[in-house]
Amino acid sequence: METEHFFTCPYCWQEISFVIDLSVDEQAYIEDCEVCCRPIRVSYLSNGDDLEEFSASALDE
Repeated sequence: METEHFFTCPYCWQEISFVIDLSVDEQAYIEDCEVCCRPIRVSYLSNGDDLEEFSASALDE
């Protein structure tokens, strides 16, 4: 099951969204912001139906 999750970019502070696959219990990856194109570290936990925890942070430079 996929869901769209909205959050604020840690660089440009614009509200953006990523599609998250809730059938994956735990995931961490890097994806670029659709506004400023800077890399965001995304991680989340899911119970299969609901998003339990979500984090989006800037990469350490």
